[in-house]
Amino acid sequence: MADTTTDLRVERKPKLSETVVAAIRKQLLAGEMPPGHKLPTEGQLTETFGVSRTVIREALVKLAADGLVEARQGAGVFVTEHISTTLGVLAADMGAKDSIALNVLEVRLAIEIESAGLAAIRRNAAQEAAIQEAFFEFERLLLDSQPTGPADLAFHRAIASATNNPFYVEMLDVLGRRAIPCDVTSPWSTELVQSDDYQRGLQREHLVILNAISAGDANAAREAMRAHLTASQQRYRERLQARQAYYAKSVAAASTG
Repeated sequence: MADTTTDLRVERKPKLSETVVAAIRKQLLAGEMPPGHKLPTEGQLTETFGVSRTVIREALVKLAADGLVEARQGAGVFVTEHISTTLGVLAADMGAKDSIALNVLEVRLAIEIESAGLAAIRRNAAQEAAIQEAFFEFERLLLDSQPTGPADLAFHRAIASATNNPFYVEMLDVLGRRAIPCDVTSPWSTELVQSDDYQRGLQREHLVILNAISAGDANAAREAMRAHLTASQQRYRERLQARQAYYAKSVAAASTG
């Protein structure tokens, strides 16, 4: 008997304060605000992020709880003096997620290159429309500055479905939200904040895949998928190396501090 249970789960949209926290953490990791650096005023931060003072205060409370900043009575909010140790732990955590992302991408390369080729040959009109719908949903979310992860996964899942081999879909479902490392709404996310430039690059790669499948060109579809996933692999390798180096530097600084 078929399972008729309706899945009522809704993708959680990140709170505005979480977006601010992620953006400031990214600046801290990049070394743009060294220990003792004074953060902009609440008013300046509200203008920068386009949010209310309440949102900024929530974000600063979270950053303070994480040991990244501290408020000084009558002086403002400052980056903590021992931030290198705290950021080292954060870099290690993000590095672990980058390692997981690389493992997932290796599996996806083995599965999705061929699934793209088969989709180009076997898809029917409804399946091709589903791929296109996921592509345009990604575009809509991107233009609306919303997380694109769910649409990204839907795009790849629609391609797997278009192979008319249910095991391709099953393999992606096993990976679940881990399949899209840049999904900022996922607990497996490797991102502190969504980068529009990076998402736009992904969408250009998606378009090449979509066009090849729509043209029924199996070889072009395979190569487009290979290029798409390989580019992601390279990005995560570079980031993992950078984060490992940052963690090592932080540990060294803490031991001599």
